[in-house]
Amino acid sequence: GALEALEERLQERRRGGGDPLALARVLLPFQFLTTKEQFHEFLASGRPRQSTDEADGDSEEPSGEPEQKRVRLDSDGDKKKKKRGQNKSRPHVKPQSYEDRRLCPSIVQERDTKCFYGEKCRFLHDASEYMSTKAADLSDQCYLFNSFGWCQYGVTCRFAKAHTSPELKNLRNQDLCRRSTDTVRNLLDKELQRRLRKKQERFPGAEAYLKTVSRGEKPASNREENLSGAGHTQFIVKLLTALPPSLRIFTVGPITDADIIKLRPCEKKQVDFRDKLYLAPLTTCGNLPFRRVCKRFGADITCGEMAMCTNLLQGQTSEWALLKRHASEDLFGVQLEGCFPDTMTRCAELLNQNIDVDFVDINSGCPIDLVYKKGGGCGLMTRTSKFEQIVRGMNSVLDVPLTVKIRTGVQQNCSIAHKLIPEMKKWGVSLITLHGRSREQRYTKSADWEYIDTCSKLAAPVPLFGNGDILSYEDAMKARETGVSGIMVARGALIKPWLFTEIKENRHWDISSGERLDILRDFTNYGLEHWGSDTQGVEKTRSFLLEWLSFLCRYIPVGLLERVPQKINERPPFYMGRDYMESLMASQHVDDWIQISLMLLNLLIHVYVFFVSYYAFAYEFID
Repeated sequence: GALEALEERLQERRRGGGDPLALARVLLPFQFLTTKEQFHEFLASGRPRQSTDEADGDSEEPSGEPEQKRVRLDSDGDKKKKKRGQNKSRPHVKPQSYEDRRLCPSIVQERDTKCFYGEKCRFLHDASEYMSTKAADLSDQCYLFNSFGWCQYGVTCRFAKAHTSPELKNLRNQDLCRRSTDTVRNLLDKELQRRLRKKQERFPGAEAYLKTVSRGEKPASNREENLSGAGHTQFIVKLLTALPPSLRIFTVGPITDADIIKLRPCEKKQVDFRDKLYLAPLTTCGNLPFRRVCKRFGADITCGEMAMCTNLLQGQTSEWALLKRHASEDLFGVQLEGCFPDTMTRCAELLNQNIDVDFVDINSGCPIDLVYKKGGGCGLMTRTSKFEQIVRGMNSVLDVPLTVKIRTGVQQNCSIAHKLIPEMKKWGVSLITLHGRSREQRYTKSADWEYIDTCSKLAAPVPLFGNGDILSYEDAMKARETGVSGIMVARGALIKPWLFTEIKENRHWDISSGERLDILRDFTNYGLEHWGSDTQGVEKTRSFLLEWLSFLCRYIPVGLLERVPQKINERPPFYMGRDYMESLMASQHVDDWIQISLMLLNLLIHVYVFFVSYYAFAYEFID
């Protein structure tokens, strides 16, 4: 009878008629469905209430939290209709304004020398005075101190109780300090940053290639063809004279081919991409702490967030932070965005000399207007000559494979990827990743895996990875039935970071709310390690956590589904989880995401322990 009822609902869904809740009932059984009002009423009943003093505004202890959003009244300002997406009443708090009176770095790091700026320094130099205005600590345990034996943020740490003496000195656990090693690579060197800002960095390889482009010549496929015989010595002299005096290093001994000849394509570092699970470079959410979480669950290939090549060439610290690599990322690449051969080639040579990566990816699939309108992202797919110059130029200066990520095309019904792929094979691309949608589609409609299959045959023997709508191991199995060499996972990893484990073990994981909370706690700890445990670092961790929670709430627990698997574009109705935490994680309201973030950062942990345990017990008796 249940099977017949399910078949009848499916028929109603195909016909598009009948009960409007037909799709909802196919997704979820009746006993879990609820209304919006009942759902939020249930969550509000388990939310900790403010104390009377806090409600009356009598709390004297600073909280360190940004001010609440102010509601704009109709009488405020002009009465023009506010454009969509422009939330002017939201307080935009800059990171440096979280603490009005900050402690000088010379005091935080406990340097023996005096502050370099002396009396002109705008920071505090009295630790006791700073502690009188500092926000209250979040907990008496510091993750950094417990993991590495010391915390570099000292008294400014929001968990300073764990490693601060009564004299406000930063304590150290020498045993842990000896065992801990540097886990993050690709840091920006200060001297390199100075040269980039003063435009003193030289790019001899890029300049040599750009001269051939300006003369209308096509670069030789093998660099040594231009460096044979007597050209060896002349090339060495040109290289040395192009470098600044500080970088001219003369060695003793015979000159070998490795000193003067660029590696041939067959001699470049080889990477076996086939049959790997590739975590897509996700802007904002694909940060280093998130990649560490996905790496734990089985991601084989990871890639940094999209970095603008012009910002990297200017030495911007925020852009170079996107290139950082954790020790657990054994197969790691970086993704560059640009639209001009000169900047892209120089940036590739810069990274080739200064950071440790296994491959470099060109973003030619970004659909956003900011990138597309200047010719980058998807715009490169329609500028074939520029695209070729960029690929050939970057290949000429890189010692690692060069990969490309593209979409099916720009317009919805005009796919051009099948025309570009044979050309990219000639240009020397080592891997092609194809997202099965056009720029106009963005994330609407389903990914076209039939087209991806067609393109994979055209790309052979170059490996081609497929991307789009992978949210379960069944989706991955269907994708592998095509001719793709591997699978890239993007939104699916944001909704289910344990998806890599499901794919490798060929099963659906009915993960509990407690296990999901542990994943979020690990991300929070990784965030404090990456962004810092002071006020600014805590707020950064919290903001990136909230970004991720906006995707995690789309997950429907497998144990509640009437039929599996969940599809990535399906939005469930309001439903009750099997415990209070599962219901809280299913909420799409930002206030509930904030409550989860407060809980993980120990702001409300003691109150929540009671409420969560109470509702986990009481929920069994809810009819």
